[in-house]
This record gives sequence, C-alpha cells and structure tokens, in this order.
Amino acid sequence: MSTKHFINDPTHLVNTALHSLTLTNPNVALDSDNKIIYRRPSDAPQQVSIISGGGSGHEPSFAAMVGPGMLSAAVAGTIFASPSAEQVRNGIMSRVDTEKGVLVVVMNYTGDILNFGMAVEKAIAAGQAVEMVVVGDDVGVGRKKTGKVGRRGIAGTVLVLKIAGALAAQGRSLEEVAKVARLTAANIVSVGASLEHVHVPGRVIDSSEALAPEQVEVGMGIHNEPGSSREKLELPQLVERMLTQLLDQSDKDRAFLNVNSNEVVLLINNLGGVSVLELGGITTEVVNQLSDKYNIRPVRTISGTFMTSLNGQGFSITLLNVVNTDIGGPSMIELLDAPSEVTGWSAPVQKTSWEAKNTATRTDTAGTNKETQPSGLQMDAKHATSVLTNALERVIAAEPEVTKYDTIVGDGDCGIGLKRGAEAILKHIQQKPLTGDVVVDVASIVQVVETAMDGTSGALYAIFLNALVHALRTLGSGEAGPSVWSAALKLSCEALSKYTPAQPGDRTLVDALYPFVEVLGKTGDVKQAADAARKAADETKGMQASLGRSVYIGGSGYEEVPDPGAWGLACFFLGLGGVKPTEEGWESI
Repeated sequence: MSTKHFINDPTHLVNTALHSLTLTNPNVALDSDNKIIYRRPSDAPQQVSIISGGGSGHEPSFAAMVGPGMLSAAVAGTIFASPSAEQVRNGIMSRVDTEKGVLVVVMNYTGDILNFGMAVEKAIAAGQAVEMVVVGDDVGVGRKKTGKVGRRGIAGTVLVLKIAGALAAQGRSLEEVAKVARLTAANIVSVGASLEHVHVPGRVIDSSEALAPEQVEVGMGIHNEPGSSREKLELPQLVERMLTQLLDQSDKDRAFLNVNSNEVVLLINNLGGVSVLELGGITTEVVNQLSDKYNIRPVRTISGTFMTSLNGQGFSITLLNVVNTDIGGPSMIELLDAPSEVTGWSAPVQKTSWEAKNTATRTDTAGTNKETQPSGLQMDAKHATSVLTNALERVIAAEPEVTKYDTIVGDGDCGIGLKRGAEAILKHIQQKPLTGDVVVDVASIVQVVETAMDGTSGALYAIFLNALVHALRTLGSGEAGPSVWSAALKLSCEALSKYTPAQPGDRTLVDALYPFVEVLGKTGDVKQAADAARKAADETKGMQASLGRSVYIGGSGYEEVPDPGAWGLACFFLGLGGVKPTEEGWESI
C-alpha cells in the first residue's frame, strides 16, 4: 500500500476536503463545527429533504452528492468512523428544510445505524416527520458469516441516493420517496475486490494484514474489512468470480437477489486508486461477461468514482434490478437520468447556478435546542429522585464487576461507560431537580446520556430513551403509574428493534431489558420485574454472543461470566426495585 500523503493530519484533511466542496459547487455550504455539507437556502419549491453520510474516506460519497436533484445534506465523520448523533441531529433539525419531511439514508454499519438512528428518534420525538432507510448491498460476505448484522452497504448506495433525490426534486411525498428508496435498496447487489489494503493518514501501518504479491481479495469491504477469499486471479477470472457471487442463484449463501428484470443497471465503481484507463478495461470486461455468460445487456452502464476507500486499488460491481415503482410516476431509469447539480455524479453544474452567485447560508439553531414542553403526565418528583438515585448508585457500585466481565469477553470499557453515564445523571438531577413531569424529566436525562456515554451501548441507551420520551408523550396526562411505564417501555423496545437485530438469547443488554418490560407489564411490580432482569442476565453466562465485539473476540470467556451490558442494566433495574448491595448480598430498602 502507498503510505505517502500530501496531508498527513487526518483532521485537517477532512476539514479542508469538506471546505473544497463549497469552492467547486456554488449550491452548497459547510457547517464546519458539525462537518455538514448542505444546500444553500434558495427560492426553489419546498421538497422532501434527503440526508446521508458516514465516515470520511469514501469520497465523493456523500458530501459531493449534495445539491439540486440529489442530497439536501451530508454529515461526515472522521476517516472510516460514523459521525456523532449530535452532528446528525443538527443536520436534520437546522440544516435542511423540514416542511415536507426528511428521509435519512445510511449504509448498514453499526455505528452509522445507531448514531443516525438516535438522531432520527430525537427528531421524531420533537415532532418532525422523518424516515430512515438502511442500505446493505454487499454480497462479498455470505449469510452464514454476516448473521444478524446483515450485508454491508457499499457503492450500490449511490444509486439509492440518486433515485430518491430525483424523486424528491419532483415534489413527491415523504411516503413515496421513502418507499422508492427502500424498493431500490432491495433490488441492488454489489461486490468489490482489491489488490491491497489502504493506508489511513496518521495511522501506524499493520503489515501483517498486507496481501501477498499478485493476490487479490475478493469481497473486501470499504474499510479494509476481509472478504470471501484471497487468490491469485487475472482480471477475467476475477470478474467471473465476482459475477458468480452476484448472480448464481444456486449459491444459497449469497443468492440475495434474482436479477431477472428486463432492465438492469450496471455500476462500475473505482475504489480510489485505479487509473481511468484501467477502469475502462475493467468496465469492458464486466460488460462482455454479462452479455456472453448471462445474456444481460445493461440499459445503463455507469462507470466512474462514486464511493471510494481512500486510494483503494480496487473496484466494485453493482447491479440494479429495475422494477416498477408503483407510485404512478417516473421509472427508476427516468430518475437515474434526471438532472442533478452535484460534483459527485456525472452531471455538470449549470451555468445559471454559477451566475446566480448565491452566498446564502444557514446559521440558525432553531429546533436543535428546543425546550421540552410539559406533558401533563405526572409522578412524585421526590420519590422518583430517591428511586433513581439508588438505581444509579447501584450501577456505579457495580462498575468493577462489569469491567471485569467486559475485560474477559469484550474490550473492557462497558463498566466505565455505565459509571460515567450514571455519575453524570446523578450530577444533573442534583443541579436540576426533577420536576415531576415525566416527559420533561426523561428528556432532560436523554441529553446527559447523549453527552456522557459513548460507544455502542451509549447509542443504544440514547435511542431507547429518545423513543421513551416520544412514547410517554403519546400516552396522555394524569399519573404515570406502572401501566403507563409498561406501555411506554414496550413502544421504546419496538423503536430500538429498528436499529439493532438483538433479541433475547443474543447475549446483549436486551437480555435484561425485555424480561423487565414483560414482567412489569404483567404484574405492575418493579421489584418482580427487576428480579426477572437479574435472572435473565445471570443466564447469559454460557450463552454465545450473536452480536457485538464478543463475536469477533472468540474464546471461552462467555462460559465464565454473564454479558457485561445485561448485568449492568440488571443492576440498574434492581436499584429501581428498591434493592441495594450490602457486604452480605442484597437487601430491600
């Protein structure tokens, strides 16, 4: 791999690259604090706004696809890392028009789904009309290996963005735009291949992962993730292997889509380091094999650089099964052909846009710091403070054991993360006592969780609590008794399931969450529900993980300890149930 760069500071690299887009496209502006490229305000008719984004390093996706006819905004993280939920929330709430609704499109990576999902739930709780579509088009890793995580999102995502953007520009509703985006995503398959890993500026080289001379990795992901195999293949044999993974219906591990439409779109994508000359040769080889071996003659062949892996020495092949959109309007082909003014697609910026010299920007913060309105749903603030304090102190006391468990089966940060969040909430309710309005109080705690807790568990808790705020607000006014909490918690579990496939038995915090909610609904007794959560957390000992970092760590540690996240949450519930730890064990208070 090439380790020489003109800009070696990754932070400076991302910031200056984003700024460059405002120099090459007069339609867009930059919110540098939140790393958001967005369309400048104009007199154009209101339309559904489309937001996408993810880690930097995949340019021109996503920021260079902002402009008329495509994205309304793109939110950038650091290189190969998801942007934070707060960045995305700012994008949804204050950098795009929201009158007609907002569609958020993300690729299927855990960090992206959780952080974008958290922001979506926050926006929905604030009353915004927001839909989220997740794209997973990669067939490089089969069903057995991906399991519940599902297929990775790669270059096929760009076709979803182009089609959805063109439809939104025609003034269609959020429901229609989201429907066609999902339909497009469901009819795309992609696979990549690369001759070498890429080097991220500023990072130490890991030579142990390097490919041998003449080797190619079939199915390599866009963050250096492994694919299906490493082999010595010439281009014709490599393309044959890739097309087999895309099209062979007898391969039940990878037959994700039957490409049998009369119209097929082909996208050949440069991962960043392939010359224009060589990409042309690759395109010809792919088109010839599709025709000769599969009798597929694409109605559109699009070849270029759309979604990179920095300077990756590879390419990907995407096939779109063109199907009826069933909205009584334009076809997928017409939407792909529709004009757009973005530098990341194949259309030039129009003369009229340059001459307009539009310098308008968005600097308002309306909607991002809106005060939560009272709901009329009440609880005893003094009692609630006492119960919550006991629960949080129990989490803090449990940090050493949670850390011990996570050191065995994870990366050791779960206990510290839970403790940090619990301490921050305690400090918050001391400085800003609970009001007794359930929605106001939970909403204020959500802000603390979003700020104080990081990592996957932090995102999961924030999504759940944002959904809880929204659920509680829908349950009317009066006293917030066990039945109200039970109903709201069930709705929050449903919202959480949109962003994680975790179910009881997967060895995650959900193993403690679901039993608590279920027993609370049946009995109305918090202590019984907490006991059920503790029992379920205990039973994760010996349970093999289906999700999370433990899947990759392996070993036999899972046989020795319970899941750290489930145990930490069970400790919180026990505190809510009026149980505290003593030197002898547990006692009620």
